Amino acid sequence: MIETGTPADKAIVIRARLGSGEPEEDARLDEATGLAEALGLDVVESTFAPVRKIDPGRFFGRGKLEEMGAHIASLDVNVAVIDAALSPVQQRNLEKAWKVKVIDRTGLILEIFGLRARTKEGRLQVELARLAYERSRLVRTWTHLERQRGGVGFLGGPGETQIEADRRMLADRMAKLRRELEDVRRTRALHRKTRQTAPFPLVAIVGYTNAGKSTLFNRITGAGVFAKDMPFATLDTTIRGFRTPAGTQMLLSDTVGFITDLPTELVAAFRATLEEVREADIIVHVLDVSAVDFDVRRREVEAILDAIDAGAEHGQPVIEVFNKIDLWNDEFDPDQVADLPHKSDDAIAAVSVSAQTGEGIDRLLELIDRAIDSKSVILTVKAGASEHRAIAWLHEHGAVISEDVDEKGVTTARTRLSPEAAGRFSSQFPGLVPDLEDAS
Repeated sequence: MIETGTPADKAIVIRARLGSGEPEEDARLDEATGLAEALGLDVVESTFAPVRKIDPGRFFGRGKLEEMGAHIASLDVNVAVIDAALSPVQQRNLEKAWKVKVIDRTGLILEIFGLRARTKEGRLQVELARLAYERSRLVRTWTHLERQRGGVGFLGGPGETQIEADRRMLADRMAKLRRELEDVRRTRALHRKTRQTAPFPLVAIVGYTNAGKSTLFNRITGAGVFAKDMPFATLDTTIRGFRTPAGTQMLLSDTVGFITDLPTELVAAFRATLEEVREADIIVHVLDVSAVDFDVRRREVEAILDAIDAGAEHGQPVIEVFNKIDLWNDEFDPDQVADLPHKSDDAIAAVSVSAQTGEGIDRLLELIDRAIDSKSVILTVKAGASEHRAIAWLHEHGAVISEDVDEKGVTTARTRLSPEAAGRFSSQFPGLVPDLEDAS
């Protein structure tokens, strides 16, 4: 890993530009620069490198390679960040030609995840992803690659190469990490099963990194989850309870942010964490409305959701939240919806908010209420004075719409519940056969 935090960590960020480039290219370069700075590097320069085609061995053609090498030497940097996924051969050849540490986009993101991981699960996931990435980049000098002798004395034949031994040790370590993560996954499944017996609807917040997910999470739940204007400020999933304006008790989960070209190693390693998204009753997709590449970021999140079998394509209702309207330009009028990006065809609704100021949060909660209502049923239960436990159960597990007590002490409660909760009520209180109606 890169040793960060010292004055010597000066870097240049380079992004290859093929042809004339796309309008979003500037945003991508800015994003790569932000990632490098989040790692603690002192970015001296961010630049495009025009190329006709990608060289399979050196990434850049010979002429561009020499030109960039001279420029890097003049800047006196010791790290070159390439905003692309480099093959091991390309990375090795660039380091040899430029005499600096070269890190690609995948390595950069992995390094940041390594710094941000706080829980045991997060650290295990990041280490597994990092080892999977490094396994193909085991590079030693030629003396380190000579074969180890097997047996005793001159009778010993040639043994395995050092690089083979290293790969074997990596494979053993990765197998151990997978076993530990499987234990974590089983524990998480038990916690999920416990929550499902409650049962409260689960709302999962997803979105591109730095879209304001944790700030929105804190705004709704009052939690103190770390939130900062930086990439991947939050890695570990957090779940808190909240009540909607209609009185429905729900659970809200904050998940790791997504990003363009999120390393496949990380998607695989964080699959256990992302199961919370797959199990959610509703997905709240937070989008940074001030981002230049708004549509690109939306498509990227949708693609990752699809990759983990979640989202609208897999039957989950999605509410889009256009966040950071407080950063919109001075001419923006919140009432002029046409000025904002439009709802995608797959989302059931969209709302403009500022998680920072609280504007629009009430409208978002109303939309969540409506989405849950569409999946709910309404029970009308009549319980005598001796059956107060049933009424207390309804208050705890659902949203009581109305409650009346007659002169005989009989309570009539009309309550909104999930179909699962309604079934559990009937099982737990078989003597009280409720009247059931569709909440929608």
